[in-house]
Amino acid sequence: MLRLQSGDDAALGQLMERWELPVKRVLGRMVFNATEAADLAQETFVRVWQQRQRFRPDAEFRPWLFAIAVNLARNRLRWWRRRPEVALEEWSQQHLSPGATTASPISGATNLERVERANAVREAIAALPLDLREALVLFEYEEMSQLEIAAAVGATPKAVETRIHRAREKLRASLKRWV
Repeated sequence: MLRLQSGDDAALGQLMERWELPVKRVLGRMVFNATEAADLAQETFVRVWQQRQRFRPDAEFRPWLFAIAVNLARNRLRWWRRRPEVALEEWSQQHLSPGATTASPISGATNLERVERANAVREAIAALPLDLREALVLFEYEEMSQLEIAAAVGATPKAVETRIHRAREKLRASLKRWV
């Protein structure tokens, strides 16, 4: 990041190579749409380049980067709430005939149960309030510390701890069948 700040534009490529997948993972778990996550990841790195002079050399890069990504995801989710639409994939999944299943007979009930459990977890995480979802995704999936998350989402470490606790409690309640 320091090289990028000093005018070495090629350093952005190296930052993207290192951080593109982690940023996409976080965004994907927040917006639940791989195409949107990829678009937001690109926008994140555009913002990194645009705001490169605002980065403090004594600060950690990871929380700063994820703060940009999380803010972009928040904005996109707000935008979607104001302009709801049904994606083609969702419509086609809802309108599949009951006999049209992709599971092979070999996979059996165990695989179907695993898929059902994964869908239940995904839906439960999607149902969490945004502030709880952000904290949980960054803590559980990106293994960020509470201090790093606090810097990324603009909260205190204690608030992050509380959000993670509340998110886990809500998940425990909504996934009672699977626990």
